[in-house]
Amino acid sequence: MLRVSLLKKSVAGLAILHAFGINAVTADDFQYQFEEINIPRASADEPLRGEFSAQAASEYLEQGSAAWSGSRRCVSCHTNGTYMTIRPALSESLGKPPASHRDFFVEQLHSLQEQPESRLKQSTRPAQVIYIAGGLAEWDRHVSGSLSAETDEALRLMLSLQLETGTWGSLDCWPPFESDAFHEATVAAMAIATAPGWLESVKDDGEVTERINRLHGYLRTEKPPHDYGRVLLLWAAARSPELLQNEQVETLTKLLMSKQHADGSWAIRDFASPEEWGGGNRAEKLRAEPDLETPAGDGHMTGLAIIVLRESGHAAEVPEITRAVNWLKSHQQQSGRWWTRSLNTDSWHFITYSGTAYPLRALQLCGEVRRLSVSR
Repeated sequence: MLRVSLLKKSVAGLAILHAFGINAVTADDFQYQFEEINIPRASADEPLRGEFSAQAASEYLEQGSAAWSGSRRCVSCHTNGTYMTIRPALSESLGKPPASHRDFFVEQLHSLQEQPESRLKQSTRPAQVIYIAGGLAEWDRHVSGSLSAETDEALRLMLSLQLETGTWGSLDCWPPFESDAFHEATVAAMAIATAPGWLESVKDDGEVTERINRLHGYLRTEKPPHDYGRVLLLWAAARSPELLQNEQVETLTKLLMSKQHADGSWAIRDFASPEEWGGGNRAEKLRAEPDLETPAGDGHMTGLAIIVLRESGHAAEVPEITRAVNWLKSHQQQSGRWWTRSLNTDSWHFITYSGTAYPLRALQLCGEVRRLSVSR
C-alpha cells in the first residue's frame, strides 16, 4: 500500500514540475529523491491548494523523511530529525508512523555508540545524537506509550557528550537548526522531559542528575543568541516549567505575539538579524534579499509559534492563534508543503520540511486535523 502511495506521489511530483514549465527533468529538480520518491524542489511559485489537506502534508512528511534516510543514511535536524520529533505526536490523527522510521534511528544510534567519544563531540554528531534521543523519546511518549531501552541509551549517550558549560558542541552552520549550541540545549531538555518515566528512573543516578541540572542551569543563565532562541526556550519551558519563572514566560510570550503580522502569520526572518544567524555566516545572503525589511510570513515560524503558544497553555480560541490558523489553512501549496525560504541557500529550501511539520502539528493542536484512515 505504501509503495503504491509513493508511486502516485512520484507522478504528482512530475506533474508539479511540468506546471512550472520544467519538462527536461534532472536530479537537480528534486528536493528529495529516492527509489520511487520524487519530490520537486520547493518554490514560492508553487500553486496553493484550494483547501487544507492533512493527507497531502502527511504524505510529504512521510516521503521526505524516507527519502533522506534512504539516500543520505544519516540523521539530519531539518528532515528526518524533525519527522521523529513531530510525527509521533500526530499519531492520534494520522495513525501511527511506520516503524521503519524508528528502526533507522535505532540503527544510527547503534552506529554512533561504536564511535569514540572524542569523535562524537565533533562536527554535527552532537546534534545527531540529540535528535535521535528526542525522536525516540517522542515515539515512546506518543506511539508505544512506555520508555524503551533504546531511548534510555540515547539519552545517556547524549548526556555523556555534554560539555562542562551544560550544552553541546555545535557548528555555526545551516540555521536555524545546526547553527548554535543554545538550540541544541533546548532540544535536549525537551527530550529529557518528554521520555515517559525517564526522569523518575534516573533520580538516584548522581552523575546523570548532575548533568541534567547542568543543562537546566545553562538554559536559565545563558543569553539566547537571538529572539528565535528565546522562542525555543519558551517551548522547552512548556515541557520543563522549572526553567523559567512566570514573569519570564509572560515576557517571552509577549515577544512572540508582538512579531505576528497583520495577516496572522509569523516570519522566521523577524526573529534574528542577518548577523545573528549562524554566527553571521549568512549575513551577506540575507541582507541582499529584496524583502529584508518586510519579510513575508512562512510555514515554519507560523507553525512553530502556534505550537509554542498551545503547549504553553494558550487556548486555540485566542485571537492571535485563530488568525494564524486561518493563514495556514489558506497558504498550503499543492504538494502539501508550506513555503519557507531557506536562510542558507536558494537551492533546496529544506526548511520547507519543518515548515510543513510544524503547521500540521499546529493545526492538530487547534482541532483542525480530523482523523485520517492511514494504511500501513
